[in-house]
Amino acid sequence: MKAETTIIENAELYDVKKIREDFPILKKLIHGKPLCYLDNAATSQKPQVVIDAINNFYLSQNANVHRGVHHLSEVSTKAFEDARIKIKEFINAASDKEIIFTRGTTEAINLVAYSYGRKNIREDDEIIISHMEHHSNIVPWQILCEEKKAKLKVIPVNDDGELILEEFEKLITDKTKLVAVVYISNSLGTINAVDRIIAKAHQLNIPVLLDSAQAISHTKIDVQKLDCDFLAFSGHKLYGPTGIGVLYGKEKLLDDMPPFLGGGDMIAKVTFEQTTYNELPYKFEAGTSNIAGAIGLGAAVDYVQKIGQNSISYHEQSLLHYATDLIKEIKGLKIIGTAKEKCSIISFVVDNIHPHDLGTFLDYEGIAIRTGHHCTQPLMHRFNIPATSRASFAMYNTKAEIDKFISALKTVIKEFS
Repeated sequence: MKAETTIIENAELYDVKKIREDFPILKKLIHGKPLCYLDNAATSQKPQVVIDAINNFYLSQNANVHRGVHHLSEVSTKAFEDARIKIKEFINAASDKEIIFTRGTTEAINLVAYSYGRKNIREDDEIIISHMEHHSNIVPWQILCEEKKAKLKVIPVNDDGELILEEFEKLITDKTKLVAVVYISNSLGTINAVDRIIAKAHQLNIPVLLDSAQAISHTKIDVQKLDCDFLAFSGHKLYGPTGIGVLYGKEKLLDDMPPFLGGGDMIAKVTFEQTTYNELPYKFEAGTSNIAGAIGLGAAVDYVQKIGQNSISYHEQSLLHYATDLIKEIKGLKIIGTAKEKCSIISFVVDNIHPHDLGTFLDYEGIAIRTGHHCTQPLMHRFNIPATSRASFAMYNTKAEIDKFISALKTVIKEFS
């Protein structure tokens, strides 16, 4: 499925200047210069409404959820569950029972690996991932395969940074028990054809998990239309707080899965002889949840929907094309990841300059980019590079910031040469 890049009528009404006013940190000076934040693939900045929602919880609502009949507990429980409903509607899940709060994408994937995986994967079974996966969608499956004596198979990537789906169709067999792939690559920006992957897997009744940590902020997601079986994302990449994330799973699958963690709130009855578990979604939410984080994420969802996901996507795509046209003209620079379908991420390498050096010098100009392997070391090995520099754009970035970035980049390259 392609990211939603519908051309918006009256696109000029998208007021990026007004949007920037909603993000207090964008007024900050770095080394005496205005912050130019181009590290959104790592984490996004937070609008004032999200900060206010978190502050308001601790100032006037703070109490544990589901465990009290007093006023504060009832208020906090309603706010917490309202956030779940907002997220359910945001991704068009069939039921709020299918929305599990986690600490983030990593925990959500681990939940599926340890709960669904341990119950359903057997010796000689196969799990398919791709060459562009984040470590959080590699390591849990390696651990599971080692424990179960199963096999991990990998969809290869071509020189443009696109999955070779013909090879995927050869990898999938009657031994395949799960496919877990990234929707949008955090290091390349590639938008994968997950609809084709899901359709092929479902022909053989194989469930599919989508790592949507990047996709959640760049494209409109409809889990029922996608027909994915599991979907994981983090709040902090969606203009929400850190430490909160979501696992979506089809209710039938979640119902059949054993608990991931044991403790309070995930139980119905406990005796020393036997414990019975709570209903969904609470079966997978042991202990005190990140209540403030969930409420903050709910506020972030409200904010994104108010701006409009199609409008945001259109703005980000215009920034991507503008920046790509400028950066590819720089001598000695090579873009890593030139897929036909991309979101607003540009990874690149520069001849004879280590990405960390480049990032350090840009920081002196107030420009924040990400350098390193981006938790995708196998992908770096695929391109025979140790690391890249990565600029990633969000709803509040501007063409003026890109101009500043390109100018500083040229200056650094000139000084090094």
